[in-house]
Amino acid sequence: MAFGRRKSNEQPVDEPEVATADAPVVDEADGPFDIEDFDDDAAGAAEGRLDLGSVLVPLPPAAQLQVELTETGVPSAVWVVTANGRFTIAAYAAPKTGSLWREVAGELAESLRNDGATVTIQDGRWGREVVGTATGVVRFIGVDGYRWMIRCVVNGSIETIDALTDEAREALVDTVIRRGDTPLPVRTPLPVQLPEPMASQLREAAAAQGGQPIAQPEPEVASEQGEPTERRSASGSAMQQLRSTGG
Repeated sequence: MAFGRRKSNEQPVDEPEVATADAPVVDEADGPFDIEDFDDDAAGAAEGRLDLGSVLVPLPPAAQLQVELTETGVPSAVWVVTANGRFTIAAYAAPKTGSLWREVAGELAESLRNDGATVTIQDGRWGREVVGTATGVVRFIGVDGYRWMIRCVVNGSIETIDALTDEAREALVDTVIRRGDTPLPVRTPLPVQLPEPMASQLREAAAAQGGQPIAQPEPEVASEQGEPTERRSASGSAMQQLRSTGG
């Protein structure tokens, strides 16, 4: 697995980081990484990773992929499927202060409790993680970055969730985020763009079944300080993720 390589001879200019219970001290060699951390940017970031536009994700051995589409045929998520279950890693626009995950984690926990799931908050590699248990288990792992937030959803059975979580964390620690410079409202999902071979296969499958052709998302332009007409939550439907175990 190819790990990220930080740019050399550069000094940070952002505010100094303060370690808290929700922002543990993480080894600088660990990710997720920003694509700007690479000396050769896109070329180095793509090595050994699946390029999905806003995120570049390393895949576990023998993993398969499931693509989730909107009603209009736009890719909204790519699930990594292993023998233990499945997980997905997605990126969202976030404040420069990097404080979005704490808020989202609270909303996820409340949503799961309201739907009758057993909820626990656990300390993980990057801070708090939300775990919901019913007939299956869903674990939400979040990481705050500079103008982006990563949310990893881990979805498996009670028997396999620990092994699946290890697979997801191993992928997450070497994931790369391509935030881009476009101003976006906080919580806006960063677009998923499929590699052309994947997109071509889906177009052929859709044509054979007479379904909706796949479309790649267009870039969104908005004021980063403004609010979208309809607020798009990074939390999604927590119970829907839980009920889709093994889907």
